[in-house]
Amino acid sequence: MSTGELLSSEPSELKFPFELKKQISCSLQLSNKTDNYVAFKVKTTNPKKYCVRPNTGVVLPRSTCDVIVTMQAQKEAPPDMQCRDKFLLQSVKVNDGLTANDITAEMFNKEAGNVVEECKLKVVYISPPSTAQEGSEEGPSPGVSFSDGKHANAAEFASVRSRCMCFCY
Repeated sequence: MSTGELLSSEPSELKFPFELKKQISCSLQLSNKTDNYVAFKVKTTNPKKYCVRPNTGVVLPRSTCDVIVTMQAQKEAPPDMQCRDKFLLQSVKVNDGLTANDITAEMFNKEAGNVVEECKLKVVYISPPSTAQEGSEEGPSPGVSFSDGKHANAAEFASVRSRCMCFCY
């Protein structure tokens, strides 16, 4: 969980079970830890690759908001399954009763004197479990590599994948 004074976000990094030619969506839950209305904005270093809905909004006091991050279908796997993409979650206190339609870019402008809280989220690709090679009787590989050097077994991969939605095109 990533946490600031205004919002906490779960999970603290976006894990996508990477599969070629599949659009994959994961959920990010924002929790307002205050008694104030909090506006948020989600930015990414790679806007052509990801769709964020809603990318701006207002989280009511002591409540939550789910944000869906969708990675577009990829034609090729990145080298070593490494991903340098990042997301920036910006949040700011706003007046009671403010709605998503009232949000402006100026609200998130620090130079204008606004107190903007920022939380960075990195993207991690998870490789699907390897299947046995043709002619091999060894069965599937016991684990898959994470970008941080940790390993996940097939059950862990399935657990992460079950929290995401995969779309075949």
